[in-house]
Amino acid sequence: MRVLLAESDPVRLGFLQALLRDGGLRPLLLDSHVSAVEGRIGAFPQRLAVPEEQARAAEALLREAGEWRD
Repeated sequence: MRVLLAESDPVRLGFLQALLRDGGLRPLLLDSHVSAVEGRIGAFPQRLAVPEEQARAAEALLREAGEWRD
């Protein structure tokens, strides 16, 4: 798995997951249990990852959508 980004905004995470799924990719949200335990106050960002073989396509898709932060 390749981690694309870490984010604490659940709305943005949902959008990015939908964007990647619509592009035919299989995103995975990591650390969601830690975030739930701490009450979703944003102290622990969640990581968005994709399978290693989809990493380049995911980055290209996020760049095209203006959502890639270097």
